[in-house]
Amino acid sequence: MSSKIVAIVGGGFSGALLGLKLREARPDWRIDIIEAKPRIGRGIAYGACAPEHMLNVPVARMELGLSPGFADWLARGGEMEDAVAEAGGDMAAAFAPRRLFGDYIEAQLKTAVTTRGRAGLHVIRGEAVRLLAAPRRGLLLTDGREVEADIVVLAMGNLPPRPPGGPDRWLYDTGTFIPDPWAVDAFQDLEDDEPLLLIGTGLTMVDVALHLDKRGHRGAVLAVSRRGLLPQTHRAGGNWRAFLQGRIPASPLALLRLVRQEVARAQEQGVPWQRVFDAIRPAVPTIWESWSAEQRRQFVRHLRPRWDIHRHRMAPRVANALHDLMQSGRIETLGGRIAGFREIPAGVAVTVRARKGGERLFEAGRVINCTGPGADFGRIAIPLIADLRERGAARADPLGIGFETSDCAVLDANGRASDWLFALGPLTRPAWWEIVAVPEIKIQIDRLVDHLVSEVPAGSRRLTTSDFLDIGEGI
Repeated sequence: MSSKIVAIVGGGFSGALLGLKLREARPDWRIDIIEAKPRIGRGIAYGACAPEHMLNVPVARMELGLSPGFADWLARGGEMEDAVAEAGGDMAAAFAPRRLFGDYIEAQLKTAVTTRGRAGLHVIRGEAVRLLAAPRRGLLLTDGREVEADIVVLAMGNLPPRPPGGPDRWLYDTGTFIPDPWAVDAFQDLEDDEPLLLIGTGLTMVDVALHLDKRGHRGAVLAVSRRGLLPQTHRAGGNWRAFLQGRIPASPLALLRLVRQEVARAQEQGVPWQRVFDAIRPAVPTIWESWSAEQRRQFVRHLRPRWDIHRHRMAPRVANALHDLMQSGRIETLGGRIAGFREIPAGVAVTVRARKGGERLFEAGRVINCTGPGADFGRIAIPLIADLRERGAARADPLGIGFETSDCAVLDANGRASDWLFALGPLTRPAWWEIVAVPEIKIQIDRLVDHLVSEVPAGSRRLTTSDFLDIGEGI
């Protein structure tokens, strides 16, 4: 096979791991990671985080097949004593700070990236805004540079959060609204006693609440979401057999009933319900693929919130810290809808119609968007995504949750799979559904690397439950 040039758009976790794996498989290829930020390999999840932000899976589930392994690298650092003690002395079962995983990926890249020669792993500092005009292949950057490539891989990670909608949207254009809690300057002028409204009660809210506490914020905090549901907590111990063989396809409601039955059986046997959800995990892509467009829409609209809080869980230390904040009255959560905002001298007065009835009035100095990453790929105006969409090189799925792909190959407006344009991670959610966690992304990357270096047509081997059998517990 001749030498090739691969351009990877995005230098977060997905782009970095793909670059490392491709370099290992084909050291004679040129692999360019295109990233505007000065540091690569971290992305938002492992870059825009504070020491109190923990991985919500144990160390063993973060292994990537690199050398040294994550556990071995952590053991050399001496920063995991408390976490290992919390896990009964077992490093593999410990929950590490997210910052350390970012440090690990960054360390791997420092030894792999080169500035010399044509071949190898290179970093191009810039932002890709559109494809080069056909028949050329490659990307145009904001500064006018052109990056030619035989293969382009979109590894752009999660999109910035969107404003949460609702009434009185004028608020989102004022300084009272913090649209992205992961922005570097999100909290730079926040007063320690300022009352805050957090929109959302998921994992983003948890991260924000703990971060505010650590930086000394002592004002009242109210977190609101439609259902007021909080993420559940990891619990170790026990096992549960796989139980979905021969029961797929099945509707979302039928599977919900089946899961509830299994949870009841597990509890009767003293097995944590978390093991039932872990037993489901390998089958998630197969279930998603088997559903019709209407069944997927039904799941996303009605069942997803409850699925998410059980599937995407908090590390025990994080859960304990949040519990302490709630017990002390430092933070309150409420299920309900925001009925409106009204300007006041100190910020805004927000009216919330509680899910259980009645209204709640809360005066906030700031309103923080904790709804999580954006996902409206059919409308988002990020230049490269808009260019792909407008020229028909890619198409958003009916739910607007990503681009349609066939085993990472991007489908064009006519449904044809590209032989040179690919995507990874959250962009590919329409085909994979849960593709934001490290174990699933690692599997996806391994499959793509195998395809690229072997030239086996993308999509020729269908994704099966067996591909995910060794993922294990957790998010």
